[in-house]
Amino acid sequence: MLQEMLSALTGSGVYRGQMFIDGHWTDGSSGDVFEVENPATGRIIGTIPQGGADDAAAALDAARRAQPAWAALPPFERAKLLFALADAVKQYDGVLARIVVAEQGKPLNQAMGEVGATETFLRFAAESARRIEGDIIPSDSMDEEVWIRRVPHGVVVGLTAWNFPAALAARKLGPALVAGNTFVLKAHEFTPFSGIALAQLANQVGFPPGVFNVVTGAGRTIGEALVTSPDSDLITMTGSTRAGREIYRSGADQIKVLRLELGGKAPFIVMDDADINAAVESAVAARFSNCGQICTCNERMYLHDTIAGEFLDKFLARTSSLRVGDPLSNPDIGPKISGLEVDKVEAIVEETIAAGAEVLLRGGRLSDGAYAQGHWYSPTVLKVRDNTAPAMQQEIFGPVVPAMTVSSFEEALALANDSEYGLSAYIYSQNFRRLMQAARDLQFGEIYVNRSSGELVQGFHTGWGQSGLGGEDGKYGLDGYFRKKTMYVNWS
Repeated sequence: MLQEMLSALTGSGVYRGQMFIDGHWTDGSSGDVFEVENPATGRIIGTIPQGGADDAAAALDAARRAQPAWAALPPFERAKLLFALADAVKQYDGVLARIVVAEQGKPLNQAMGEVGATETFLRFAAESARRIEGDIIPSDSMDEEVWIRRVPHGVVVGLTAWNFPAALAARKLGPALVAGNTFVLKAHEFTPFSGIALAQLANQVGFPPGVFNVVTGAGRTIGEALVTSPDSDLITMTGSTRAGREIYRSGADQIKVLRLELGGKAPFIVMDDADINAAVESAVAARFSNCGQICTCNERMYLHDTIAGEFLDKFLARTSSLRVGDPLSNPDIGPKISGLEVDKVEAIVEETIAAGAEVLLRGGRLSDGAYAQGHWYSPTVLKVRDNTAPAMQQEIFGPVVPAMTVSSFEEALALANDSEYGLSAYIYSQNFRRLMQAARDLQFGEIYVNRSSGELVQGFHTGWGQSGLGGEDGKYGLDGYFRKKTMYVNWS
C-alpha cells in the first residue's frame, strides 16, 4: 500500500487518502475533501476527507473501547508491537522519506533523517516499557504503606504540525501507547499522508483495532471536536502559539489535560571567545535546515561587537553558497510549505527594513524559471539596531535571520530574554562562568551550548512562556502520558 501511495503522490494522478478508524479505512461522513499540494511544484497530489464531529466521535469511541484491553497487556507486550512498527519504518524508510518530500518539501536527505528519527522515537518508547515505575512510601501510621502507581490517562489525541509530519506523530504515538493509552492522530491537513502511512504500517504489523486511529480535516472542525469531546482524556499538540491558545481555550470547560509544544524565537549568542568557524557552521545549520521551518531554529543572532564583523563576513559567505532547489536533488534549502507562509515571511522582512534594518543579504521570494511553480524563498540576512524590530520579536519560520551586536554577555542575556517565547537558545563561548550564568539566567527550556540544533530522544524538549507547556522525550516526556494513582494500604 505504501508504494501505491508514493506512486500516486509522485506520479501524474491524485491519491485519495482515507481516515483509519477502528481498524478500517473510511471516507468519513461529510463527503467533502481537502486538496493537498506538493509545495515544490504547486501540483495537487492527493485529497483527504474533510472530517467533522461525527468522525471525531467515531475515532474516539473506537479508542475508548480498545483502551481497557490495551492497558491490560503487560507493557512489554505493548512494546513488541512498537518494535515491530519501528522495524517496518526502517524497512520502508526510502518510501516514507519520499512521501515526506512530496507533501512537505524538505530535501530528501533531510527527509531520510526525519524518518530515522521516527524509528528512533518508536524504539525509545518501546525500550521504556520495562522502566515504568511507581513508589512505595512509608506511612505515618502503623501497619500501613502509601502506594503510588503510574496509570494511563485513557484516550490521547495527537495534533501534529506540518514541518515534521512523520517524526512528530511518532514522538507522541510511541510513549502514549507504551503507557497504555490508545491514540487518535489528527495530522495537519497540509501534510496528512505521513500519518496515514504510519497507520498503514501499524495495521500491517498487527495493532489491535482502535488502538491507533487517524482522522483528517481542518483544525477548526475535526480538531476542535477532538479537543472538546468528553471522550478525549489528554491532548498533545505541536504547532503554532496561535493554535495552542485556541486549544487551551477549547479545553477549558472540560479541564482537559494539555501538552502544548508551540512556537519559538531562539536567540543565537556568539561571544568574543567563541570558536567563530564552528559558530558560523552551527548558525547556518540551525537557521536554514528545513527552510528554517523548525521551532528550535536560530531566529535571531546576538554577536559580541569585537567578533561581529568576522562572524558576519563568514556567515554571509556561507549563506550565499547555499543552494535552493528541487528537494529530490538534495539541495540545502527546499520550498516553503505554502504561498501564505511565503507572504508572512516577506511581510516580516519588509516591516523590519522599514523599521531601519540594514540588508546584508537580500534573498526573498523566488518565482522565475525553475521556481515558477511552488513556494520558494531564498536566504535573507538583516542587521538591526533595536531588539523591538519585527524580525527580532515575531517568529519567522523561514530562511531569514536578523543580527544585532552586543557589548557584553549580560546585554546578550537581557536581549535574549526580551521575548514572549522560551523554547530554545544557543550560546557559543568557552567561558565556563558565562555558561553557568546562562544556565541560571536564560529563560528557555532548552539551551544548546557550543553546538547546533537537534534535540536527543533521551533529553527533554520543553518550552517556557508562550512556547508551551508539558514537553516531549526522555523519561520526563514519557511521564506526561501517565497520571498518578495513590493508595493508602492499611493491614492492621
